[in-house]
Amino acid sequence: MRDIEYFPATNPDLPFSLAVRCENVIYLSGQIGRGADGALASGFDAQAAQALDNIAAVLQRTGASMSDAFKFTIMLADMATWPAFNRVYVTYFNRTRLPARSAFGCSGLAAGALLEIECWAYAPVAGKG
Repeated sequence: MRDIEYFPATNPDLPFSLAVRCENVIYLSGQIGRGADGALASGFDAQAAQALDNIAAVLQRTGASMSDAFKFTIMLADMATWPAFNRVYVTYFNRTRLPARSAFGCSGLAAGALLEIECWAYAPVAGKG
């Protein structure tokens, strides 16, 4: 039997969970560069940093951290921003333990965001790991 735990969005109008833990893996919904005030950060670098900060906050809520993340998927509104994303991204990790990653360009992200990031993390359930 699987142990599944849901971490609902803080806004009850959103039709998804921020994260779902299935046994020892935490799957995060995509995060955009929207701050606590609901506004998108200004500019690509700021949105990238805010999205990664949002991921760190969701992971913390689940009892995990960025060091537990093992897979990221990045959706970019413009692939020309890939080098800028990399410059921001690497500041969040130990360069000897970078997560696996995929990225693709897309058209039309939520709220007009410039990027969206999904994350998977390994975080054993206490006593089951």
